[in-house]
Amino acid sequence: MHLSDAIAAYERHLRVERGYSPQTVRAYRADLTALAAFAETREVSSPDGLTLDLYRDWLWEGSQRGLAKATLARRSASARGFSAWWARTGGDTGTAQGAEGADAAARLRAPKADKTLPRVITREQMDGILEQLAARADDGEPGALRDVAVIEVLYAAGIRVSELTGLDIDDVDLERLTLRVVGKGSKERVVPFGVPALRAVRAWLDGGRPRFAVPGSGPALFLGSRGSRLGSRAVYELVAGLLADVPGRGPSGPHALRHTAATHLLDGGADLRAVQELLGHASLGTTQIYTHVSTERLKEAYRIAHPRA
Repeated sequence: MHLSDAIAAYERHLRVERGYSPQTVRAYRADLTALAAFAETREVSSPDGLTLDLYRDWLWEGSQRGLAKATLARRSASARGFSAWWARTGGDTGTAQGAEGADAAARLRAPKADKTLPRVITREQMDGILEQLAARADDGEPGALRDVAVIEVLYAAGIRVSELTGLDIDDVDLERLTLRVVGKGSKERVVPFGVPALRAVRAWLDGGRPRFAVPGSGPALFLGSRGSRLGSRAVYELVAGLLADVPGRGPSGPHALRHTAATHLLDGGADLRAVQELLGHASLGTTQIYTHVSTERLKEAYRIAHPRA
């Protein structure tokens, strides 16, 4: 099997059998396409020709070009996943043997990604952002009503941007104040939200969405101005614009609101496992970074306020 065909088969495996999100599948495909291009320079066109040394040379070449440690770590993970799948299945051709007799990339390692704490917006900053949005929506303009609802839901429920844009009207229970979202691996969970988000969603459904809806809009909760389902890019641009003038370091996308919601919950006394369930994390270790965020904020307050810090 040609390497490009094997990559296409692996992509189908990730999408259909593993249920990976479109974003994750795209990232794997991009990494493995880059690997295939590198392999061609070594005159390797079959998965059976991929050796541990070739994998290592590929990562080394990337490091020499200045790729970030996080990118190299992701490339290493993509290669290991593909190599393990090929060793196990042979691309379903019955030839489940790599060039080294098994999983060629099993011992592949990449530099550990630099650990940085996620960006967290303070409660006062969030209040300012929401007040700003509410002022824009005073005249009932549908786009402004939608933007208020989008930010309120992201902050109230701590959901991912893909989960937000995937919401349908029937996924929102306005009586029980819950959302039914589909997360990573197509796993479904129910997430609560608060009264301010309820008011914002109702205002959007009553006064905003009907003015954007067209015959082909379908059941999508959030719509763009042309009546189609609101896309992730539009949400990124909205959040980035709102956070542009807000002091703080780190990424300014929708994930900052997810980090913020989790940290504010823990600051308020929420149980770590409850936050894990809310966020849809498979591992409690993933959620524990927010305890580190809270600790760092406590240390900073101590350094500023205590006379003998």
